[in-house]
Amino acid sequence: MPTEFEMRRRNAQFAEKARAGKNPSKPSRQEVLAKRSPVGMWALGIICFVVIGGIVLELVRLIFV
Repeated sequence: MPTEFEMRRRNAQFAEKARAGKNPSKPSRQEVLAKRSPVGMWALGIICFVVIGGIVLELVRLIFV
């Protein structure tokens, strides 16, 4: 198991590489949250179902009535 000194040194090296322009291995939490959609997939599915269903019903009404 690495000592606290080794962990701090490796952390510092990693931070320097990240600042130098090399991509870190995992994106930060802020970057992940910035890429997320404000609407969940289930909510988007419900909205699409309502809109597409309304269009289909309106077309059926126009064609057969």
